[in-house]
Amino acid sequence: MGEVDPTFVQELEHRPKLSLIEAKGIPEIDLSPIFHNEVPNPSAIESLVKEIGSACKAWGFFKVTNHGVPLSLRQRLDEAARLFFAQSLEEKKKVARDEIIPTGYYDTELTKNVRDMKEVFDFYTNDPFFPLTPHENDDRVIQWCNPTPPYPSNFRVIIEEYIEEMEKLARKLLELIALSLGLEAKRFEEFFKYQTSFIRFNYYPPCPYPHLALGLGRHKDAGALTILTLNEVEGLEVKRKTDQQRVLVKPTRDPYIINIGGIIQVWSNDANESVEHRALVNKEKERFSIPFFFNPGYDIEIKPLEELINEQNPSKYKPYKWGKFYVHRTNSNFKKQEEENLQIYHYISYLRERYFNKCMT
Repeated sequence: MGEVDPTFVQELEHRPKLSLIEAKGIPEIDLSPIFHNEVPNPSAIESLVKEIGSACKAWGFFKVTNHGVPLSLRQRLDEAARLFFAQSLEEKKKVARDEIIPTGYYDTELTKNVRDMKEVFDFYTNDPFFPLTPHENDDRVIQWCNPTPPYPSNFRVIIEEYIEEMEKLARKLLELIALSLGLEAKRFEEFFKYQTSFIRFNYYPPCPYPHLALGLGRHKDAGALTILTLNEVEGLEVKRKTDQQRVLVKPTRDPYIINIGGIIQVWSNDANESVEHRALVNKEKERFSIPFFFNPGYDIEIKPLEELINEQNPSKYKPYKWGKFYVHRTNSNFKKQEEENLQIYHYISYLRERYFNKCMT
């Protein structure tokens, strides 16, 4: 093994363990009642809502089958992604992103100030608008336009077709989550009129020091919902809520892996929690993953929903603007920060802070 690049090396407490625990308990949920039944079955849908609610509370992660996304489309997307990443670095950098508009290709991303052992390509839906800076008093916005990779020639067309399918699935999942919280099915719809969702292609090359580095460092997703597809190489680790152990998720070909993000944690006033996870690397095999991040408009204010707040359950978070929050987080992907990048717990309300302080004394 050659000399280890120190920018990839994790602190000792965060390095991968040699013995891994497989996460057998992540629920697998059949979406047939909403995608494959011409006539809705209220009893089946009610049961499905309960399954979704239980999975969100117990794990924050679950798998879905019979989701309506054609396998042939996923296969075309996988093949196009492999062809893109197989190009020379010079070719891939023709669609490189920058600190102003972070769409496209990148290979030096940081998570919690440590470089990830991966390459990525990001593509946003509908060339969305974002704040130019995360500063509260700066009202300027900028449009994040997607570059079109020249190779493979049909890459953009396949991506856009796939994004349409992801949006359909994400909206259905949010309806089920809303119902599981006792809300109207369409309660979240208003927040996604002008969305900032995007698809990410992750390529994790074989790594000579998998015991020191991570493909993607520990983190919690900040958005609303993540829909993930993996190849056959293991790597996703989830922190189990019951005992805080990191457990390995067995990769699946057809089911999607779903996890809720920080926005739903805030909207639900902590009824559902975003869960920490990370990605391992393999010494001999390359690994691919394709997450779709379903996110609201940049100007949406994120705060606990009024229907879920009462005297016994007061609001646990102060409001924040999604666009400002996201731009602040994205900036930390490019260079080391003196402080930890922005997290939803930075918006814990005064009442909750007082409760925590009382518990600590």
